[in-house]
Amino acid sequence: MEKELHGKLLTIPEHVAIILDGNGRWAKKRFMPRNYGHSQGAKTVEQICEDAWDIGIKYLTVYAFSTENWKRPEKEVKALMKLLRKYLKDCIERTAKNNMRVRVIGEKSRLDADIRAAIDELEEVSAANTGLNFTIALNYGSRDEMVRAMRHMAQDCKDGAFDPEEITEEKFASYLDTKDLPDPDLMIRTSGEQRLSNWMLWQLAYAEFYFTDVLWPDFDKEELIRAVEYYNTRDRRFGGV
Repeated sequence: MEKELHGKLLTIPEHVAIILDGNGRWAKKRFMPRNYGHSQGAKTVEQICEDAWDIGIKYLTVYAFSTENWKRPEKEVKALMKLLRKYLKDCIERTAKNNMRVRVIGEKSRLDADIRAAIDELEEVSAANTGLNFTIALNYGSRDEMVRAMRHMAQDCKDGAFDPEEITEEKFASYLDTKDLPDPDLMIRTSGEQRLSNWMLWQLAYAEFYFTDVLWPDFDKEELIRAVEYYNTRDRRFGGV
């Protein structure tokens, strides 16, 4: 899909994946607690969902809480879970308003029962929506995702569902949390960090990477467009000439 942005005709990436980084540092710069940064970061997610759809992005996936984030101070984790509960509740209303479909990926069994129930409800009520496909990664780690996929695939193979010789890239991908999503075209990481941090290692094989010093709560539509402009400077050959 092409769209004119800032006076230029740009190819719009179908799927954008974002590592939301810098909430704590944003709050610290304002002499506020880290949880205040997370709260503002959640508001930025809401706005970027609208902005992404407005410029023509069809799939948006955000790294909200990783398998490693449990290592943070217990007080911060509890505050994040409280914020998550509120966000999931509010998201049900927004999905109806914005015609947005929401999926949640990651190892959900470690999340509290009421959070899992809210996720199920959100996915169910938004399943028929035809707008932005918004995916939230919760308790997600790419290595964990691939190990879970391999265990499931190995069990199916053991049960006779298929022979080992039938395993292909496509077969393996069908066992991943993202099996219903196209691979990302563009990965964005905010706050100046330049690493993947166990984020969609399989799916990002051919994605373009855009790193920005902007802290997540300050990320806006203009910065998203700059990322799309950068994407358009890349020559995507996928191994060809």
